[in-house]
Amino acid sequence: MKSYKTKKIVVNTVYHIFTFVLALVMIYPVVWMVMSSFKETEDVIRTATDLIPDHFTLENYVTGWKGFAGIGFGTFFKNSFIIAGVGTIGAVLSSAVVAYGFARCNFKGKGFWFSCMLLSMMLPFQIIMIPQYILFNNLGWVGTFLPLIVPAFFGGAFFIFLNIQFIKGIPMDLDEAAKIDGCSIYGIFVRIILPLIKPSLVTSAIFSFMWKWDDFLASLIYLTNPLTYPVSYALKMFSDPSSGSDWGAIFAMATLSLLPIFFIFLTMQKYLVEGIASTGMKG
Repeated sequence: MKSYKTKKIVVNTVYHIFTFVLALVMIYPVVWMVMSSFKETEDVIRTATDLIPDHFTLENYVTGWKGFAGIGFGTFFKNSFIIAGVGTIGAVLSSAVVAYGFARCNFKGKGFWFSCMLLSMMLPFQIIMIPQYILFNNLGWVGTFLPLIVPAFFGGAFFIFLNIQFIKGIPMDLDEAAKIDGCSIYGIFVRIILPLIKPSLVTSAIFSFMWKWDDFLASLIYLTNPLTYPVSYALKMFSDPSSGSDWGAIFAMATLSLLPIFFIFLTMQKYLVEGIASTGMKG
């Protein structure tokens, strides 16, 4: 018995040490970037191997916030919040509606359309990139936020599947009881289903916001005016390999760009874990 306890303690100790070391390896680049944002510009590359700055300075944040071409990073952050915020609202609401239809409604070709939805999860963006660009260009949307926002209002396969798993875990008895009380199919969705799939909705919102916030490729393809650039695109344009880049300012703005994602994960972690864990058990 004592041997078993000793073995268990050793295994747990080794596991926690390994996990801690792995976490340090994964988080070190982020910590290095944050600390480099407080270094003087000339020290960023010269003392690249040093984690702690010799002299802490906030000048990089002041310089970086001014942006480039007369456009400050406040504009870029505003654009990112518009794209990610509106896109997330559209993705979450539309995916919940579609998931409710698949989980609770019977219609012709349901299995076929569900299979098509799952297959769309396997298509990389590069496959639909050219047809999508031709479509949006013909609509006159290139150069605006519309190509980055409107598609989100037609649901996302991953979010639809996530919500379906949650809705299937809700007893049908609740639907029947609501029908007896005079609730329509839309009333059941709003009053019964939506409140009960809150963890799934929050999980969808977190992932959608994060993916929209970090999306560089779509911005590169569709946005042509610097006034419409989001943070992800502006950071790339902020660097100038041909002449020289102000790495301190770039790292400072990159650090600020992490704050919204960090805040969301910090405040919504409970719902994120519950959403993923519950979906895994029901899947």
